[in-house]
Amino acid sequence: MSSNAFFSDLLASISERGRTLLRRAGSSDTKHDASNLIELCEALLSGRGEASGTAMAREVLDHYRNLDEAGRLWFFETLTRDFGPDREKLAEAIEAWRAQPTDADASDLHFASEPRRQELIRQLNRAPGGTSALVAMRADLLGAMNGHKDLAALDRDVVHLLSSWFNRGFLVLRRIDWSTPANILEQIIRYEAVHEIRDWDDLRRRIDPIDRRCYAFFHPALVDEPLIFVEVALTESIPAAIAPLLAEDRQLVPIERARTAVFYSISNTQRGLGGISFGNFLIKQVVEELRRELPKLENFVTLSPVPGFMQWLKQAGDVPVSDEDRALLAHLEEPDWFDNAELAPQLRSVVEPLAAHYFLKARTSKGRLIDSVARFHLGNGARLERIDWLGDLSLKGLRESAGVMVNYLYRLEDIEKNHEAYANQGEIAASSAVKRLLKTEGRRLLDMRLS
Repeated sequence: MSSNAFFSDLLASISERGRTLLRRAGSSDTKHDASNLIELCEALLSGRGEASGTAMAREVLDHYRNLDEAGRLWFFETLTRDFGPDREKLAEAIEAWRAQPTDADASDLHFASEPRRQELIRQLNRAPGGTSALVAMRADLLGAMNGHKDLAALDRDVVHLLSSWFNRGFLVLRRIDWSTPANILEQIIRYEAVHEIRDWDDLRRRIDPIDRRCYAFFHPALVDEPLIFVEVALTESIPAAIAPLLAEDRQLVPIERARTAVFYSISNTQRGLGGISFGNFLIKQVVEELRRELPKLENFVTLSPVPGFMQWLKQAGDVPVSDEDRALLAHLEEPDWFDNAELAPQLRSVVEPLAAHYFLKARTSKGRLIDSVARFHLGNGARLERIDWLGDLSLKGLRESAGVMVNYLYRLEDIEKNHEAYANQGEIAASSAVKRLLKTEGRRLLDMRLS
C-alpha cells in the first residue's frame, strides 16, 4: 500500500505540473459542457508529452464529473458515434489482408479495427485516480443504457478494458475482521446485498467471533475499496435456515468441531464493474484459505436465496400447476401463512416440487436458468444439494422466494466436471433428494389428470 501511495503521489505531481503547462499555454477551459469535453478528448488522442497528457486526462475526468445527466448522455452518444475505428485505415488494412493474408496483415487489421475510444479510455486510466473514475463512469453508462441500446458498443469497449485491468492476477484477497480500518468496514455494511447489516454491533457479530469469517478482493488501484466480499459461517452441519446463523443469542461453534464452511452472503460493491466476474475466483480461493487454516473442514456449501422464484410462480406461463394448486398458492400473499399448522404443510407439498422444477426444468426464452444466483453457483461447478423449506422468513425472503432457500455444494473433486457439463451441455448437477422432488411433482400432476 505504501508503494501504491508513493506512485499515486508521483502521478499527481506529474499531473499538476502538466496542468500548469496547459494553463500557461491557454489550453485550460473552465467551461464544463460536453462539447468542450469532446474537444479535450480529441486533443488527448492527438498525442501529448507525458506530463501534459496525464494532466489533460485528469482535466477530461474533471470536466466529465461536472456534467449533468443530459450532458453525460450526450458525451456517451458522441463517443459511440464519433470515436469508432478510423475507417480509412481500416479499409486499407482490409484490402491489404485480402491481397496477402499474412499474420502481419492480420495484426494490422486487428489494430486498425480498434475503436479510437479504447485508446481514449487507456489514456484516461493514466490520470491520478483514473481507474476509480472510469469505474464510476461505467456505472453512469449502465444507467444511461436504459432505453439507449445504441450505447452497447461503447459499453463493450469499456468492459473489454476493465476486464483486463481487473483480471484475477491483479486481485488481492484480504480477510476482513474487527481490526480492519473503519472506512472499509463501513463499506461492508453499506454494500451487503443479501442479508442487511443493521448496525456496527450486527457487523461485529458477523466478522469477529471465532466461527465467522469474511474475505474480500481488493485491487491496487482502489486500495481501500473492496470489489466483492463473502461472509462465511463455520458450522457442524449443513444449515437449512438463515435465522439461526444470524441470531444475536446463538451459541458459538468451537473451531475443533466445525466441519462445514457456509458461504451465506456474497456482495459486489462496484456497480461499474457489473458483468466482470470475481465471485468464482473468490469462492475457490477462500476454500483454499479455509482448508489451510482448518484442515478438518469437510463441506463447503452456500445457503443461498432464490430471488426469482415468486416472480416465476406469479407470471410465467409454464408453471406446472392445476387450478386447485394455484388457489392454494394464493395463500402465499397472506401474512404469517407459514405459522398456519394446517396450511403450511399443504403449501410445502406444492412449493417444494415447483422449486425443483424451477431449477431443473424452467428456462428463459434464451434457454438460460431463470435464477441469477443459480446461474452463478452452478456455472462455478457447484451441485444443487438441497431445497430448504422456510429457510428465510424475512419480509424479503417471503416476498421473493416464499421463504425458500437452497444449498449449493462445492465438492472440490467434482467442480470441474460439473462446470463443464453445465457450460457445454446445460446439465445441472443436483442431488438425488432434489431430483426426487421433481418426480414427486410428476406423480402429483399425473394423479390430477387421472382424477
